[in-house]
Amino acid sequence: MNLKNLCSFSQNIYKNRLLTEIILENEKEFDILFIQELPWYFIQNIPNSSNKEGNKIVGTSNHPIWIIFSRQLFNDNEHPKVITYINARLIQLCFVLRRDILNYRDISWVFFFNNGSILFMVNVYSDEHQLALKYFKNTKVDICNVLVMTGDFDIRDRD
Repeated sequence: MNLKNLCSFSQNIYKNRLLTEIILENEKEFDILFIQELPWYFIQNIPNSSNKEGNKIVGTSNHPIWIIFSRQLFNDNEHPKVITYINARLIQLCFVLRRDILNYRDISWVFFFNNGSILFMVNVYSDEHQLALKYFKNTKVDICNVLVMTGDFDIRDRD
């Protein structure tokens, strides 16, 4: 695939479920969506043999043409703040979510193969305390072939 034709969209949606669903429905011309501060919400309980009320299933907006790449939920209060949606028409590029490079909830590393090369895409959400950026600074990683790094870095100028 010619990467010059790869088209991406990045947006902090401030936990707005309606905005997420509008983007998923209307931005189909994009190949990749990098979303920060997505909404997580209760979907349903799934009964099981050890709990008659079932396990609570929590998720986020989904759409049939988008493949979701997101870290798993840690608990009810610690949801990942980044998600990457890949348009299903790019499935032949074999996208993979990597958790072993930087293991941080609000940094998503997705890689794919193109013409014999491995290319990385990074989606970052750094809060008002810049925790993700501090994690980057304090972690040694030697990664080449980063195609794009995007997100909400929350860097404010004091002036």
